[in-house]
Amino acid sequence: MKKIRNITRRDVFLAVLPVLSILMAIGLWLLVSSGEDHIIPTPGEVYERAVRLFEKPINHVSLWGHIWASVKRVLIGLFFACVTGIPFGLLIGWNKTCRSVLKPLFDLIRPIPALAWIPLMTLWFGIGETSKIALIYMGTLRPVLVNTYAGVSMTPQINIDVARVFGASQFQVVKDIVMPSTLSAILAGIKTALGTGWIVVLAAEMISANTGLGFMIIRGSNVADLALVIFAMLIIGIVGALLSAVLTFLERKLCPWKTVIN
Repeated sequence: MKKIRNITRRDVFLAVLPVLSILMAIGLWLLVSSGEDHIIPTPGEVYERAVRLFEKPINHVSLWGHIWASVKRVLIGLFFACVTGIPFGLLIGWNKTCRSVLKPLFDLIRPIPALAWIPLMTLWFGIGETSKIALIYMGTLRPVLVNTYAGVSMTPQINIDVARVFGASQFQVVKDIVMPSTLSAILAGIKTALGTGWIVVLAAEMISANTGLGFMIIRGSNVADLALVIFAMLIIGIVGALLSAVLTFLERKLCPWKTVIN
């Protein structure tokens, strides 16, 4: 039978603290948006704009359609980044020859901001979905690949030596020793890449798109509808936090040995 942990005052305080921080942020928002000549829309004005958005969708696409358009682009780009970044990260971290050949090329490309690829992606793939996904791919590839080969390099050498002493092949060492040891770093890289993907997709949608949360922001900016801009920003924060929470849940399930500092 599992023991029930005693709930302390500190536990209650830590549970209430997130709610208090949100209430403080709302209070600061009300303070900044108060007055006759306020520049920032009030929470009430943003709520009214959200209600009108459900009644009259932008570009004949519902709010859920705009959210799904952005999420789909991010997930597709992130998927391709994981499919290519994880294997290449394993190769760079494990094989010295691959590290000597591939790492200098990657180190040369890595400092280039993802948004700097916009002209090339537009020229190569046009202004459709392909260029947006390719741009997200370029932005999310770096954290996935870097975290993967960093995780490989941090694998305890003694574990690898013991496996080899017992006659494990190279494939078995990678599968049974390196991959489990690297999994936590890979998931951390995916979480970082997810945040980068949101930044890139919003920039891509602001340049050329008919759907998406970035499109909503640029539409609100063009017509001075700041309430729509603020509402889209809030939705971006909520969706991003939910996706991050899903990845954190998966990380705890896949890496049960990883503990949280109290």
